[in-house]
Amino acid sequence: MHQMSPGVERAVKGARSWAERLGAGSVRLNHLVLALIEEDEGRPAVLLERAGLLLPDVRARLEALVEAPLAPPDEVLFGAARSWSITYRHDPEFLTDAFLLTVLRATESFEQHCVTFGLDAARLEAILTGSPLPESRPAPEPEQTLAVFTTPDRVGEADAARILDANFNRAREATRVLEDYCRFALDDRFLTEQVKALRHGLATASARLPASLLLASRDTLRDVGTTVSAPGEYERGTPAHVAAVNLKRLQESFRSLEEFGKLFGPELGRELEALRYKAYTLERAVVLGGRSRERLAGARLYVLLTGSQCAASLEWTVEQAAAGGADVFQLREKGLSDRELVQRAREMRRWTRKAGVLFVVNDRPDIARLVEADGVHLGQDDLSVKDARRILGPDILIGVSTHTIEQVRQAVLDGADYLGVGPVFPSKTKSFEHFPGTEFVRAATSETSLSAFALGGIDAGNLGQVLTAGATRIAVSSVIAAAEDPEQAARLLKAGMG
Repeated sequence: MHQMSPGVERAVKGARSWAERLGAGSVRLNHLVLALIEEDEGRPAVLLERAGLLLPDVRARLEALVEAPLAPPDEVLFGAARSWSITYRHDPEFLTDAFLLTVLRATESFEQHCVTFGLDAARLEAILTGSPLPESRPAPEPEQTLAVFTTPDRVGEADAARILDANFNRAREATRVLEDYCRFALDDRFLTEQVKALRHGLATASARLPASLLLASRDTLRDVGTTVSAPGEYERGTPAHVAAVNLKRLQESFRSLEEFGKLFGPELGRELEALRYKAYTLERAVVLGGRSRERLAGARLYVLLTGSQCAASLEWTVEQAAAGGADVFQLREKGLSDRELVQRAREMRRWTRKAGVLFVVNDRPDIARLVEADGVHLGQDDLSVKDARRILGPDILIGVSTHTIEQVRQAVLDGADYLGVGPVFPSKTKSFEHFPGTEFVRAATSETSLSAFALGGIDAGNLGQVLTAGATRIAVSSVIAAAEDPEQAARLLKAGMG
């Protein structure tokens, strides 16, 4: 059985949908590539952008490719992707970017055709591995190049270029500020990478215009805006405030770039529009993530409770565990009717409010809102963060269970407030087929600074392994619920966390 990321599995299924959508009887290689680059924030799409390719153009060329070779059997592609991953990443589990390279190289004719519009497997591999870029192969066909603005109105051309030059500079400056914030203030690897990708996209877009045109239009000494300032322009309260201001500055710059960029061809306008949308997604991840980090700053011990699994009453367990230092309680009841669940949740809300701790409902945003819970926790098969947010509004915490790095990244971009990371060990309260273990804890906690609770079979005996892997927060169940003294059990765990 090949080890692959969930993204690869989704792409294989998505290729069948692409084949049906394009009226093909069987899955062809172009359908697999289309499925792999369908998610704008996915690894293959980001890789193509790093290579300076425009996703809409690449998709259009792939969709127009009617006679692409049939896709080889999955096992053939999986085996090749696994070999690549072992060679370059020393890991038998292959990700979507490795699978993309495999698909592009599946047949010589398909690889050569993709090169004609810039989708060059050799160059993509060099970017992934950090190797020297190979010499460029055949360039994109003429109709794919940007139509440079040509107009008899040279004054209009200079004015537009001056506006573009100023806004490219503003946007680059804003991304540098944001990168420093994500890197040094948040210590967040994933968000730092997202900002870098935006900065690279800016560089690619600006390179579509002659550098001489932009520089020749620059006139800082006579810029009337250099002496105009607004109230509060020099006031900043916190690093988070600096980041928020620069996110708005970035979006405003993109809008101006997009509008005036259209004068130099529709392709540039579309490219800048896509970057603007990514800036909106980044703002949600940075700003909402910052708010949730503050709200959960002191939350380290998260307890999941089911009434039937408690050694004593649920109320007593909450009271005692809270006295021992538990910070968050999740109600996880799978066997109750909706009416019973609402009643139980209202009781939990009353008990947790009395104890001064946070209360989260599992799976059900509707019930979380009804009982005025502090949050809801979602699994990978539950409602999306987007849909849950529509029910709950902006102020209720939304947590997401994650089992792979791809799920961690997606949850961050979706606007999750915190993560469940695991399962780490076999659990007494829930069965799992797969255990990502402490390696996943290490990977997840190094990938994002969003509040992440390691979960699954954690107790005082194995807590040290979890902490060594980088976790600073844990979620437990039976070790508290089944304890004769929940207060002492909670104190022991909190003491072990330092």
